[in-house]
Amino acid sequence: MNLPTLQFLTPQRLLRVSVVVALITIALKTTAWYITDSVGLLSDAMESFVNLASAIFGLAMVTIALRPADDDHPYGHHKAEYFSSGFEGALIIVAALAIIWAAGHRVFDPQPLQQVGWGLLLAVLSSALNGLLAWVMFHAAREHRSIALEADAKHLVTDVWTSAGVVIGIGAVALTGWLWLDALVAIGVALNILWHGIHLMWRSSQGLMDEAAEPEVLAQINQTLDGFSHATIRFDHVSTRRAGQRRFVDLHMHMPPSWSLGRAAALRASVEQALMSAVPGLRATIQLLPNDVETHFDDASDLI
Repeated sequence: MNLPTLQFLTPQRLLRVSVVVALITIALKTTAWYITDSVGLLSDAMESFVNLASAIFGLAMVTIALRPADDDHPYGHHKAEYFSSGFEGALIIVAALAIIWAAGHRVFDPQPLQQVGWGLLLAVLSSALNGLLAWVMFHAAREHRSIALEADAKHLVTDVWTSAGVVIGIGAVALTGWLWLDALVAIGVALNILWHGIHLMWRSSQGLMDEAAEPEVLAQINQTLDGFSHATIRFDHVSTRRAGQRRFVDLHMHMPPSWSLGRAAALRASVEQALMSAVPGLRATIQLLPNDVETHFDDASDLI
């Protein structure tokens, strides 16, 4: 997939597509459950309802994240995407617990399955749709650095593996006649998506707590600063954070005290431009200091 295509596939467009695909897969999987009476397929259908709710909420949060900075939010609204990821993780956990509750009854009271062939066909078709959409979303998420797209893509991949497990389980029931396998597969599916839900909520919490930029971003920043460093210019106290699609870096630039303010400001502008070119979407804040001046962070008096 080429770069222009990825730029066209914005997070908003893809999440709208995700809503449509979720509606289609809900229809397919609900029909599959209805005609087979399989609790495994019921668990698969329930996860598709989570896909729909997550895509709708994700679309709302991405729309908010695109709002420009204002007086109340001078750094923008980019962190709204983390709420989407956390909300999706919470929905996944609720769905997993509901699946375990529904499947638990069938372990001790298994029911025969009906029209297994049609049910499996519908499940495979819905899984193919989710897999294709997840593949596109992962590429677009890297291009746009969107955690909302990444969360939705990971959830769709989980859905694909869920459907694969359900298909294998129902096929095993049809071949062996062991009806209890249907409920066992459903519980296994629930435990799998439960783990993914917890992981999504953890990632969301880290983003809301101003997690540092990714190692590759920090390496790019350091490499850019190294290009300006020499005997009379040095950088220190480099700190980074991420907020949705944006990255922020704060640092000190030390220079000879004899320099004029104009010369120092010109160099700072060059460094800022180089950083923003190296890391698209980066916002740099550089404090100018003479070489013989040091600053101290986390002074004991600041903690009182």
